[in-house]
Amino acid sequence: MTIDELARRTRMTARNIRAHQSRGLLPPPDVRGRTGYYGREHVDRLELIKELQADGFNLEAIKRLLEGAAGSTGDVLRFTRALRAPFEEEEPEIIAGVELAKRFGGDEETGPDPALLARATELGVLRHLGDDRFEIRSPRLSRAGAELVSLGISTARGLDVVEELRGHADGVAQAFVSLFLDEVWKPFEEAGRPEERWPEMLDALERLRPLATEALVGIFQVLMTERVDEHFGQVLARMAGEQPETDEEVA
Repeated sequence: MTIDELARRTRMTARNIRAHQSRGLLPPPDVRGRTGYYGREHVDRLELIKELQADGFNLEAIKRLLEGAAGSTGDVLRFTRALRAPFEEEEPEIIAGVELAKRFGGDEETGPDPALLARATELGVLRHLGDDRFEIRSPRLSRAGAELVSLGISTARGLDVVEELRGHADGVAQAFVSLFLDEVWKPFEEAGRPEERWPEMLDALERLRPLATEALVGIFQVLMTERVDEHFGQVLARMAGEQPETDEEVA
């Protein structure tokens, strides 16, 4: 494709494309006669540059990253997108403040309790989208909170539990990220990031997602069984000790 066709394809201006090329961010086109022709690699490179800029990288940093990638732009782009993709599979729920009031200690007239709302936002449960709109980042977690409220547990106490769980879950997340970096990424980087192994890195990253979830759920189920047996076993033992003696036991 010509530079004008490339500009339309990537929703950029021909001037910006030439500027990226002059900075060494974009490979030169294949020149035939007096016309330069661009291909899939140029499209991938420009898409990657735009996405990295959106993440806050400046052009100099992007240039260093591209020079050190040692792989096709398509491979790096796919890996970068997988890395930045949300870990969760849930679709966030958008909700109005009036509806949110029922869950956060308020009513339709007063709206949500500001203190509880601020705490839920700080914990990452909610995201304020402006005006009277909020994003519930994990509807699954929200449903669990609603069930706790139906059991008579206050929203404030539920957020206490969320804060404690967040601390434990952060440790689990750190453990899996460190595992990937130490055992998968570090050997790849030490080998000079060979081009043919980029698909292997992408596959490892994508397989890590369900593995981390399955491992966390698995160990939680084992420990939950142990803790229920331990604590409620003591409760049942106390209850048994409080039972009045029968006539036969006295005899």
